[in-house]
Amino acid sequence: MWAEKLGKQLGNPTRSVAGYLVSRFLAVRNRLLEENAVRLSGIKPGDTVLELGHGPGLGLQSAAKLLTEPSGRLIGVDYSEYMHKMASDQMKELVASGKVTLHHCDVAAMPLPDSSVDKVFHCNCYYFWPDLRKAAAEICRVMKPGGLMVTTLRLSMVATMAAKRVMPGENWRPQNYMAALRDAGFTDVRMEDRQHKHITFQVIYATALKCHGNQIRI
Repeated sequence: MWAEKLGKQLGNPTRSVAGYLVSRFLAVRNRLLEENAVRLSGIKPGDTVLELGHGPGLGLQSAAKLLTEPSGRLIGVDYSEYMHKMASDQMKELVASGKVTLHHCDVAAMPLPDSSVDKVFHCNCYYFWPDLRKAAAEICRVMKPGGLMVTTLRLSMVATMAAKRVMPGENWRPQNYMAALRDAGFTDVRMEDRQHKHITFQVIYATALKCHGNQIRI
């Protein structure tokens, strides 16, 4: 029972004691993964960049520093209303300026035009998406052809949590997510091991090539 409750809070933190503790946990444990996801995305100053499942806003803050040209834009989406509010507070000046736009929504149904995003990154969140294929298709829909998607994770920790039934079902397995990305129209889908000091983590890369046509949803 505790594992199921923890998994629900990790996937969708609520405004509660448990949700607050999870947000603190994410801020500490995800910093390395968030910063490396941003770094490995190869963000250029004028890019339009999207973070999926932005949580408290660590990755958003790192990415925003790289978008130094007037045309540079940052978009964030999160299913948790609590995380959306927390990140909105953290980024309020950039949100007010129009540089950053945050949406409280499902990754599988984002209010973004087709082919509008250059780079997508996310950290420790695809395991909680109910339907990997729908999510992957939606990510591909909003990306420009040739755009890069990067996600980071510590597979050893994820596998341990899955064994304790904190992670729901089999979506946590990287090969399942990678298969969904390929089916959606991504190419050059691969996973690599990376090292940061004494910590090993994994990076999944995918390049948007020809995505299945979906209608623009605004």
